[in-house]
Amino acid sequence: MYPDKIICLTEETVETLYLLGKENLIAGVSEYVMRPKEHNHPIVTQFIKCHYDLIDQIAPDLIIGFSDLQKTIASELIGRGHNVWITNQRSLAEILNQIKLIGRLVGSQVEADALVTRFLEKIEFYREKGRHFKKKPKVYFEEWDHPRLSCIQWVSELIEICGGENIFQTHSLAKYREVDDQTIIEHNPDVIFACWCGKKFRPEKLLTRPGYEKINAVRNKNVFELAPEIFLQPGPALFQEGIDILFSYLEKVANLDAGE
Repeated sequence: MYPDKIICLTEETVETLYLLGKENLIAGVSEYVMRPKEHNHPIVTQFIKCHYDLIDQIAPDLIIGFSDLQKTIASELIGRGHNVWITNQRSLAEILNQIKLIGRLVGSQVEADALVTRFLEKIEFYREKGRHFKKKPKVYFEEWDHPRLSCIQWVSELIEICGGENIFQTHSLAKYREVDDQTIIEHNPDVIFACWCGKKFRPEKLLTRPGYEKINAVRNKNVFELAPEIFLQPGPALFQEGIDILFSYLEKVANLDAGE
């Protein structure tokens, strides 16, 4: 038997279930869910906080969460007798696999496989287009400002697919992605993407940092804000919209650098 009532502790599972035509199974979501906009499911959780009593009342068949950051609430929910599945996808391949796994869980394996195939075709489409750039734009992607955090693994992979070059080595854990201004300035990125998790990007906070006036991205006005709900959740949004947005910016910068 497949689950009839699913609680989604994070956003990407909600979007996946909608794309599979299984939104009717969703019995509760996080208050941070922004995709799809038309959803109207009960809010039962934040990212690391849960309304446990409300979840008990809903009595879901399955609760789906993401990452080691949710291990405390997962433990509590398991202790209350709930079925909990936590995934920890950090790469694009793992994200696509997670979509397939959700498809199997809800009896939509064919639909999930078709969705992943479409996303893989899109990846190859942009990978091929990016290969034709005369120069790979160097990219600094800022996930947080204090401390400075560069991009998580799946974003770095997306940058490379779209013809860019992430100026920093990436890692799944934030503590290993801390960077400093001097190193950013020395790398001299051609593009800066700001995607601050949980708060609005304030351009003046970045543009007025000492020494940033020397950076090509700042000098040439190639500093862009990206939506966290698209780029910082490990799910379909990366392929539905994220890859298109990222490529459009990088293509523009690559063409300008090439004098076109």
